[in-house]
Amino acid sequence: MQGQPIVRVRGVHKYFTRGEEQIDVLKNLSLEVPEGEFLGLMGPSGSGKTTLLNLIAGLDRPSEGEVWIRDQLISKMSEAALASWRTRNIGFIFQFYHLLPVLTAYENVELPLLLLPLSSAERQKQVLTALDLVGLTNRMHHRPGQLSGGQQQRVGIARAVVTDPTLIVADEPTGDLDAHSAEEILNLLCELQKSLRKTILLVTHDPRAAERAQRIVHLDKGRLVEGDTSTAIRPAPVGAVAGMQETAIKQQGS
Repeated sequence: MQGQPIVRVRGVHKYFTRGEEQIDVLKNLSLEVPEGEFLGLMGPSGSGKTTLLNLIAGLDRPSEGEVWIRDQLISKMSEAALASWRTRNIGFIFQFYHLLPVLTAYENVELPLLLLPLSSAERQKQVLTALDLVGLTNRMHHRPGQLSGGQQQRVGIARAVVTDPTLIVADEPTGDLDAHSAEEILNLLCELQKSLRKTILLVTHDPRAAERAQRIVHLDKGRLVEGDTSTAIRPAPVGAVAGMQETAIKQQGS
């Protein structure tokens, strides 16, 4: 059973200017996302998917309209307030991981916590919990170059959830992975939504990734496509996280 809307996008218009030309990216778009939902955002290149995700995540502002997360109007926050809000409320998962190559998996996951008023012991507890969730405690001292693509993305997911964020936003998180690794990552996202009741927004071009979402929203030329905004729920396999931990153990030393 889904909760009340956690995301409310109201009459959003986003445009850029190039000289005297106005380029419309999103056009009078409204969307609500219930708390605890796994939402997929699909559409052709240039349809506005990533722009919408960035507006919801507080990385960008609409030209017109409002973006609410719970009872906070984030589209009107100051830059300083928005930066602080993102640290506590948004977990980012990127296509190309964005891990710092000189840091270990543990240190990469710890980074967001350094911005919060936590003791070293509190940070350690949260990092170990996040790494255990993705099945990588046995690789915590490895640097990204010593990890496979799937393992690097799991580090990225651990970093995204370590602050216990309100929203997890994922932009093509399986786009750089082989089919097996992509399946593992999708299983993990489903498990996060199911077990931890996380609200997840997933941008993807891959129908196999999108079908894991509880609902799919299609965008085309900056607008929601009417009559094609949902798909059947495909639940995560039972014990997906445990299965990933078993895989990580098998890969140790590889």
